[in-house]
Amino acid sequence: MDFNFSDEQNMLREAARGFCEKMSPMGYVLEMEKDEKGYTEELWQGMANLGWMGLIIPEAYGGVGLKFLDMIVLLEEMGRMCVPGPFFSTTILGTLPILHAGSEEQKNDFLPKVASGELKLTLAYTEPGMTVYEPTHIEVSAALKGDSYCINGTKLFVPDAHVADHIVCLVRTNGSPMEKDGLTLLVADAKAAGITINCLNTLAGDKLCEVVFDNVMVPRRNLLGKEGGVWPIIEKVLQYAAVGTCAQMVGGAAKVLDLALDYAKQRVQFGKPIGAFQAVQHHFANMAIALQGSKFITYKAAWLLDEGLPSKRVTSAAKAWVSEAYKKFVILGHQIFAGTGFMEEHEMPMYSRRARAAELAFGDANYHRQVVAGEINL
Repeated sequence: MDFNFSDEQNMLREAARGFCEKMSPMGYVLEMEKDEKGYTEELWQGMANLGWMGLIIPEAYGGVGLKFLDMIVLLEEMGRMCVPGPFFSTTILGTLPILHAGSEEQKNDFLPKVASGELKLTLAYTEPGMTVYEPTHIEVSAALKGDSYCINGTKLFVPDAHVADHIVCLVRTNGSPMEKDGLTLLVADAKAAGITINCLNTLAGDKLCEVVFDNVMVPRRNLLGKEGGVWPIIEKVLQYAAVGTCAQMVGGAAKVLDLALDYAKQRVQFGKPIGAFQAVQHHFANMAIALQGSKFITYKAAWLLDEGLPSKRVTSAAKAWVSEAYKKFVILGHQIFAGTGFMEEHEMPMYSRRARAAELAFGDANYHRQVVAGEINL
């Protein structure tokens, strides 16, 4: 693969950086953490006007028709400024199941509205008691009654469900909780009778929700793919989500490096900038090495997904590597800033909290090490 940005990717990166720096400064991000909604319509419409909602949606459905690798460029810049809102949950978690499993009618119904910014989506996957991103313990059930499915059960940690128009829900229509067979995808109206959505208090201030389904009726026409046979699709969507999260972590790490470098050049101790001391220089060298490795493995994983090549091993390697690299990154950042970096008004706590949240999203490092071990037949 070519690791150089194309002209189009450079333009996207520059436009995204300018927009994110203007629309999502630190003060705005901290304000949105406390805001009930978690973002402003001005931000959402600004992204929609730039075509970001439809970036990887084919032109036939009103999108821009770019590749996932291009989305990684954008997500890196968004992660750099901790941009809030339901962008990731809509464009990755909600859109990809429809792209990969939806019928032509479903794609024509949902995707143009997503691309225009009219429709917000999310994916309801995890449940109480689940510890890994495997099809085990999926107990939210759906039974066919006439021309509709009736959903019952509770989903946890559903991103941005409180503002979503539709929730793509992974349910069990048959089989036992330990089986991969019997899993089905249904697109539920988030405002349907019987749905209760509660926002949870989270470390990073992101909007994760508990979604309770109590005899929620979903029309049969909102079934994505084959009833009882969607695990391969969900597994692939989770790979895209893991790599997208890696891109956001890479962007956050790059911003922390920039902040720390500026501080190390200005903060004077013992008559010279602290960046002149070897111990601090070694911190920066380790940060630069971790950032470069994280970026390369993230972009390689995205390229493999785009090319349709075997990607599970590299995707999990990327998530394990980048999760731990970003965690170490913010620890070194705090060491460089010392006490200043622990003040609420400083950027470092914001990135530290997001590093921890991103590490756990879509499987932590230990989980993905197990996946890699399985891929090499251990």
